[in-house]
Amino acid sequence: MTKPMLLAEFTRLPSPTRASVLDGLSGAIDTVAEAAPVPQCFLRYQWYAAALEAYGGAARTIVVEDDDEAVIALPFVGVGPALARVAMVPGCYWPFRSFPMHARVAPRAVDALLDTLGRSVNALRIGPVCDGDASLAGVLERARAKGWAVLDRFVADSFVLDVTQEDWPRGSTLRKNRFHEKHLADHGALDWRFVGAGEWDVAFDAFALVEGRSWIGAKTDGRDAKFTRTGHGAFWRAAARDPELAGMMSAALLTIKGVPSAFSFDLDCGATRYAIANSYDPAVARHSPGKLLAYRNLVRAKAAGIRTVDWGAGDSGYKQTLGAVQGPALRDWLLVRPGISAGVARLLKGRWSASGQG
Repeated sequence: MTKPMLLAEFTRLPSPTRASVLDGLSGAIDTVAEAAPVPQCFLRYQWYAAALEAYGGAARTIVVEDDDEAVIALPFVGVGPALARVAMVPGCYWPFRSFPMHARVAPRAVDALLDTLGRSVNALRIGPVCDGDASLAGVLERARAKGWAVLDRFVADSFVLDVTQEDWPRGSTLRKNRFHEKHLADHGALDWRFVGAGEWDVAFDAFALVEGRSWIGAKTDGRDAKFTRTGHGAFWRAAARDPELAGMMSAALLTIKGVPSAFSFDLDCGATRYAIANSYDPAVARHSPGKLLAYRNLVRAKAAGIRTVDWGAGDSGYKQTLGAVQGPALRDWLLVRPGISAGVARLLKGRWSASGQG
């Protein structure tokens, strides 16, 4: 008589890899973001919900499950004529526009994502995103192997600062800063403070006041301002409604005689800080209030365990003055599904590349 097997002797077979397309944003986005590489942890449900609220669009989400665990969540919105079936990942331009993927994902899960994506759209834009992003690298490799056209265009170089350097900041720099702070105080009482949980609505209003008086308010149409009502203010106010995202936000504010005069706003993901925005009132520009606040903010970040500050693109002179060096390039990527669409895309590759900033 055959001896019956005990339950402990059975080896559980893995569940098949499944990919599905859901209308709207999926709650699985948060599940995947929490298992993604730490620098991606901000790519949460509310990050995308804030983008839809601020910039519009109707989202769908591809969720890939491997062995009954959500490992990829790709939200996308249509752009251009509906017949073209072109889509993009929603979000804010910086830190980067991408989607969460489990830190340890099998190639079969990426293949399932691409197969489902190819049935949903003709082309998908991902980015801008920095070179070397682990999740994107895996997608690009599998996409090329499966016959997708993969086009990239250079956007800009990023700038990064290693705050763990022993000689940063230099003693001479701190002495100069104290000199400038002394003369800045001639304008009135200085209050250097850091923004904490529960203060973001008030803080964003203060940042918007500074931006309104800054060069971006005086010399542009204001659409690139981060916190004004005519800029990206709606996005950040909506993002801060997620307690997890609000907890990643970090900011420093300088007021002079109670008036907001400079700010620095960041997003912290583990030991990486993404410097989102900083600005100052030009009425007190002579004594570099923005740079003084930035140094105070960075010294505090170093003490709190931040190792790398990623400033993204633009204003390289200011960033290099603080000690930043050129980092990975930011690129836009266009994935075009196999077949006729991919063939046409390859013919237009030069035009796509030329449309970047290089």
